[in-house]
Amino acid sequence: MQLNVLTERPSVAYFSMEIALDPEIPTYAGGLGVLAGDILRSGADMEVPMVGVTLLHRKGYFQQELDGEGWQMETPDEWKPEKRLEALPVSVSVEIEGRPVRIRPWLFRVSGINGHTVPVLLLDTSLPENDPGDRALTDHLYGGDQRYRLRQEAVLGLGGAAVLQELGYDSRLTYHMNEGHSALLTLSLLEARLAEMGDRSIQERDIEAVRKKCVFTTHTPVPAGHDQFPRDLVLEVLGSERTAILQSSGCLLNSTLNMTYVGLRLSRYVNGVSMKHGEVSLDMFPGYPVQAITNGVHATTWTALPCARLYDRYVPGWRHDNRYLRYVINIPLPEIQGAHSANKRVLLQEVKRHSGVKLDPEAFTIGFARRATPYKRADLLLRDPVRLRRVAERAGPIQVIYAGKAHPRDGEGKLMIQRILAASRELGDDVRIVYLEDYDWALAKNLIAGTDLWLNTPRPPREASGTSGMKAACNGIPSLSILDGWWIEGHIEGVTGWAIQNGRHVPADESEEVGALYAKLENVVIPLFYRQPRAYAEVMRSAIALNASFFNTQRVVSQYVRNAYNIPGNGKPEFSTTAP
Repeated sequence: MQLNVLTERPSVAYFSMEIALDPEIPTYAGGLGVLAGDILRSGADMEVPMVGVTLLHRKGYFQQELDGEGWQMETPDEWKPEKRLEALPVSVSVEIEGRPVRIRPWLFRVSGINGHTVPVLLLDTSLPENDPGDRALTDHLYGGDQRYRLRQEAVLGLGGAAVLQELGYDSRLTYHMNEGHSALLTLSLLEARLAEMGDRSIQERDIEAVRKKCVFTTHTPVPAGHDQFPRDLVLEVLGSERTAILQSSGCLLNSTLNMTYVGLRLSRYVNGVSMKHGEVSLDMFPGYPVQAITNGVHATTWTALPCARLYDRYVPGWRHDNRYLRYVINIPLPEIQGAHSANKRVLLQEVKRHSGVKLDPEAFTIGFARRATPYKRADLLLRDPVRLRRVAERAGPIQVIYAGKAHPRDGEGKLMIQRILAASRELGDDVRIVYLEDYDWALAKNLIAGTDLWLNTPRPPREASGTSGMKAACNGIPSLSILDGWWIEGHIEGVTGWAIQNGRHVPADESEEVGALYAKLENVVIPLFYRQPRAYAEVMRSAIALNASFFNTQRVVSQYVRNAYNIPGNGKPEFSTTAP
């Protein structure tokens, strides 16, 4: 069936388990989904012929509440697709656990700056003809047990490929898997290949034919972070025939279906999401030629209004071509300071509305907002409250704004939130600390624009990239970070921000990092803020000119088009990045 909902020049299908499409649509959990949405937004701006594929997630990720002791509680984040999306009059059937599961797509259109749209298909199994358990497969993002996850990934990979075929996509499509969740789409392509060749046994040339159609991006720098399913479960969920195809194509290793290895094995182009992550991935996956395309952000989405208006006046082409943000270096410093003051006022108003806490607009304000999980070490700043109190006494007042959700099954992440709130009570007014509940898109926009410093303290080398600091840079907020992920590339000491420790060695003792963090704040960053505000504003301006002009998804999409996608026309990009 051919419907007029997709691009006229079908080229790339971008699959992701989560995609942040709109602040009112809770189909994302964090950085992976926001990145996916930013890539599609830049694809629309640049008129790249793409279609996105994801799940509907009727109950979202979750809404977060913190009780009096700081313990996280979760409730479903339900929404009504019919109010935001268009239901398409098609459906497909995929066999899961021996039952036919009916899947229908909903349509969301991502609009670009010139009016071009990228369609996104959100797959839904909540249909009356489905088994009650199957209807719930597109309810919860990252919910359920292993069986639920594998069934979900079958809906995304197998169902997504079937929906695209039903909608009339041609065979020249390139399939881009954003992480391993959608890797079963390669199984669908293998099945189609075998049917085309007369249903014979699988051969290396069949694998190569599928490989030519696929691109895979890995985001996880540790083995434990990759989806893995035991063979017995794969047999139960996918059936013996599909399990046999996976086995004969080399995708079942040690009786385990590792979705990352499926993506690696069946893709012509594989990349990590920063230069460092590419190096780590080469060590993790020897024998696979992993490239690197460092992540970015959609600059026009994440630039707050006061800054955007400032850039419009001085650098009018920046929305069409983010490289023009280099010219922000010529904007007078008082203008940069004025835009930041406006952003900070908005943030502190939001803090008061969310928490009832009134913070000081003149005080040095640190922001830390990301998923609450142990390796991100949100509480590293608070490991020695006595020392932190002394830093504030000597260098100047400090206030810290935290936000972030722990996965419902991440007990250590939840305990970390409790420790932050306990430290807040201990420090009191000496160092004001606020933890904002239910971190989402809207709250993120205020935090990355209104703080004075963006703090990042991952345990290296576990930060594949990180993008919150890139969003902060769009608004002139410098980073203070461990040298890991993107910051290895974006860091110029004292120019775009600061490294907690210079050099890329991993300390054997965490206390060394804690000491370096306090020393950098006390001796460098906070004195610059209070005693040399003009010099601090120069760092802010350089963060925009040097980092926002590069760490954006216009550059990311351009790299994918040039290096990974088979765009018609001798592989040359068929889009414009010049201002009209």
